[in-house]
Amino acid sequence: MPKNTINLNIAELMQTSGVKFGTSGARGLASDMRNHVCYAYTLAFLHYLLDEAWIQQGDAVAIAGDYRSSSPRIMNAVAHAIQDAGCHAINTGFIPTPAVAYFAMQQGIASIMVTGSHIPDDRNGIKFYKPKGEILKHDEQALCSQNVQISQSLFEQDDDHWQQILPEIEPVARQLYIQRYLDFFPKDCLKGLHIGVYQHSTVLRDIMKDVVEGLGGSALCLGHSDHFIPVDTEAIRPEDVTLARKWCKEYTLDALISADGDGDRPLISNAQGEWLRGDIAGILCAHYLQAESIVTPISSNTAVEKSGLFKHVIRTRIGSPYVIEAMNQAMQQGETSVMGYEANGGFLIATDVVLHGQTLAALPTRDAIIVPLTILLLATQQQQTVHGLCQTLPARFTSSGRLKDFPNPISSEKLQALQHIDAAEAIFSHSFGKIKDIDTTDGVRISFEHDEIVHLRASGNAPELRCYNEADRASRALEMNQQCLAYLETWR
Repeated sequence: MPKNTINLNIAELMQTSGVKFGTSGARGLASDMRNHVCYAYTLAFLHYLLDEAWIQQGDAVAIAGDYRSSSPRIMNAVAHAIQDAGCHAINTGFIPTPAVAYFAMQQGIASIMVTGSHIPDDRNGIKFYKPKGEILKHDEQALCSQNVQISQSLFEQDDDHWQQILPEIEPVARQLYIQRYLDFFPKDCLKGLHIGVYQHSTVLRDIMKDVVEGLGGSALCLGHSDHFIPVDTEAIRPEDVTLARKWCKEYTLDALISADGDGDRPLISNAQGEWLRGDIAGILCAHYLQAESIVTPISSNTAVEKSGLFKHVIRTRIGSPYVIEAMNQAMQQGETSVMGYEANGGFLIATDVVLHGQTLAALPTRDAIIVPLTILLLATQQQQTVHGLCQTLPARFTSSGRLKDFPNPISSEKLQALQHIDAAEAIFSHSFGKIKDIDTTDGVRISFEHDEIVHLRASGNAPELRCYNEADRASRALEMNQQCLAYLETWR
């Protein structure tokens, strides 16, 4: 080892730093994501790509970030690692994860997104993309086995005093992402629609406005925030429920659209300001795009099977790496129209889509903006409102909630016990009836004879216990969710 350098083993650093791989990249408290930690993770990623000949020294690597207060600092630490790996950084600025990923895939280069997605501002993360797409679980394992060296001077230097080497922002990735949708969808296809854009702090906020207006729609920007707001599309905040209803009524909107912090999980409401669940939005998006094979996690609404719209429905563990792996397997088996979505609404396209004489290139990572666009166009095609469009699907409703600051070891212990029908029935049968089946693909998903569902799992990104419920009435799903969360509180 060269003099005045420190050797860091990534597996050990995960344990000592508090920054670990979850279901979507490396995440941790911003205070734990010290410059040398982010540098080491990035260097390990680049060394892995170099060892596997995915990239060569001298290649470009694209960087982007979200609007968290810690993101610029981490982006600079990432740039240091890129430089020390013998590559050069392209700073694409504060743009959505799918935008930087799409740009990099088109260029055949690696990319790195600094984001904590929907989690609070005191946390952050890093998503890594190979030239052909995001890293999968076997890639993560390879990264964890890496050893990297960092100079002692950098290791000991205060985070605020690292030299600023992040290049000036190049707007090409942002422009390419916008043009992707303007080129694919018919000209003026949103003409006559009045669409609210809930901007808050998502990096998709200005792009949503540009795309809506570029397709002939009217865009009204609402709720811009200079501080980061953790909008979670699976656990929508009560204040966002209230705002949506207020704005839709006040401004007579056809729909309100938004996204999470890094713009890969969408939100769309109907004209009444009622937010669509992500797994319902995913069905409608896939229907417009004429998907044949759909891949979706086990937590998604069963309306996808009950609708009969798709040739194949494949269920996976929760997390985009699992969805992508299953999409890849489907393509290897000869499927030609393969897409996926998650319960958070993020939509993935594994194969090129050809519609109305245009081709939409595959983008096998979560994307947000494709979802509201396709839903609005599907409603127009069927001469429906967004509300009416949802009514055409089987009556299946989901409600979800979470317990924050819930230690994962406790979750694991409790959920392990619930894998046995006798134990699960002792807790839930008096409220939900006899158990039909228990699925342990990811957490514990309990199906009851009355076609109701209780699904419990520990979050892969934060110390949270999540609960999903499904029933044939929205009020019943909410009631079930409240009952389950009240019970889960006793586990603390």
